[in-house]
Amino acid sequence: MNFQYSGKRLSGQKVKGQIDADTRQAALVKLEQSGLIILRIEETKPWNKDIILNKRIKNKDFVIFLRQYATLIHAGISISDATKTMIMQTGNYALRTALTDMDKQLDQGQALSKAASRHPKVFPSLLVNMIHAGEASGKLDDILNQMADYYEKEYRNKQKIISALLYPAVVGIVTLVLSIFLLVFIVPQFVTMFRSFGEDLPAYTKFVLSLSEWAGLFWWLVPVLGVLGFILYKYFIQYDSFRYRIDVGKLKFPFIGVLVHKGALVRMTQTLSTLVNSAVPILEAVGITEKVVGNRVIEEVLVKARDSLEVGESITEPMKKHWAFPALIIQMIQIGEKTGTLDHMLTKAAEFYEEEVEQLSNRIKTLIEPLMIIILTVIVGGIITAVVIPMFSLFENIQ
Repeated sequence: MNFQYSGKRLSGQKVKGQIDADTRQAALVKLEQSGLIILRIEETKPWNKDIILNKRIKNKDFVIFLRQYATLIHAGISISDATKTMIMQTGNYALRTALTDMDKQLDQGQALSKAASRHPKVFPSLLVNMIHAGEASGKLDDILNQMADYYEKEYRNKQKIISALLYPAVVGIVTLVLSIFLLVFIVPQFVTMFRSFGEDLPAYTKFVLSLSEWAGLFWWLVPVLGVLGFILYKYFIQYDSFRYRIDVGKLKFPFIGVLVHKGALVRMTQTLSTLVNSAVPILEAVGITEKVVGNRVIEEVLVKARDSLEVGESITEPMKKHWAFPALIIQMIQIGEKTGTLDHMLTKAAEFYEEEVEQLSNRIKTLIEPLMIIILTVIVGGIITAVVIPMFSLFENIQ
């Protein structure tokens, strides 16, 4: 059973959260043993909104969790007690449920990484492997703080790319909807008037009127084709060959593809540098990176790079033969391999491309905003002009 509570600490600080227990009394005992004065406690309903909406853990909540967990462990609190404390602290149902199960596993003698691996939707494979490395090195608190930094950077880079792509997407949809509205509802009202005057209309106006007539008959094709396209995409995306072609298209798409490409390189170098810096064996580090890089093109090259390492060759051999890897990354990795500073060189490469992503996203937003406004003006203005021009001619004849 799950109970929601509010109370305060002995210091007077107010707290609230949720806790799992067999009964209400058991929940009260648990909370009082942790040093809380409970003011209100009640059972939560099984239709908890987090379950209904299947909410993912927000990046901000996840980062806060990692930092708080690291602070508790750094303070000398045992992993089991730190986990119990975080169960009471977190307000996210999915995270709390995972931590509750982990707490049970820890009490049975399981390692933290093993317990976390039971919840892949909450704890990514990268984090699980890093926790394992932290357990082996005895620096779990440092690893958790390092991963908090990693997820913060990853979120910032993702937001830069999304913000650069969001504006043209929104303006494109507005342009399409507005154009359909004008063609279906506004332009047809002038057709009867033009026909009643019997004037010879300009070719451009005739074209727009024909387009309006077609739109009036087949406007429903737009949502139908949209839904059909979505269904087909969901079906074919299951196949590796289709997903590979989609990812190639993302990297090679004019103008925007450069931003997506650099973003993928940032994710790859950041992940690999984080793993290597934490003393994860290079073969294992490349294997983990290929799973989380998020692009099949780069993933395929990393698979070949791992094969290259297994036979004693350089990680850069497959990269040299592929268009997706710039010479700068290849050279920096080669220097890192030769000098034993691979983690440092990968970090430098990640910082360089992170800066590139920021500059490029700002440049794209600066250039694309006026461009999209011009496109909107030309399309919508063109439709309106096609109706207005013959009206001037009609008014002149009337006078």
